[in-house]
Amino acid sequence: MGIEIERKFLVQNDSWRDQVIDESRLQQGYICNQGSATVRVRIGKGKAILNIKSATVGIRRSEFEYEIPLLEGEALLESVARKPIIDKVRYKIKHGAHIWDLDVFEGENQGLIVAEVELASEGEVFDKPPWAGKEVSGDPRYYNASLVTSPYSQWAG
Repeated sequence: MGIEIERKFLVQNDSWRDQVIDESRLQQGYICNQGSATVRVRIGKGKAILNIKSATVGIRRSEFEYEIPLLEGEALLESVARKPIIDKVRYKIKHGAHIWDLDVFEGENQGLIVAEVELASEGEVFDKPPWAGKEVSGDPRYYNASLVTSPYSQWAG
């Protein structure tokens, strides 16, 4: 079992673009999203991953990931996962001692750009990049599972 400790920030400008070290298109769908856990399927780079996460406590939660056959992942997205499917491009960006995941959402969540950094402990010090703006770690509206039921395009200004 893994423990995920991450901080999440809104992205306030495009200065991150010259620091990209990798990118991939991701599609993910949620099979279950209830208070105690989420179960999702993510497809990217020719792989399908089944992911189970516990409820978030602060910025920490349990996480389990398993690679599954790609055809089964595609079938789960098509027939089981709640719609709309999350569609985004994920950029990997090295800043300081960390690799950041920066997600540019498309489809129903177009216009939303969020960056996350995974930490080894809740108190770990990290260098916040100049393009990382307001912290939204504790705001459930920005959880990918929430973006299925309440897409960014439907938020009131």
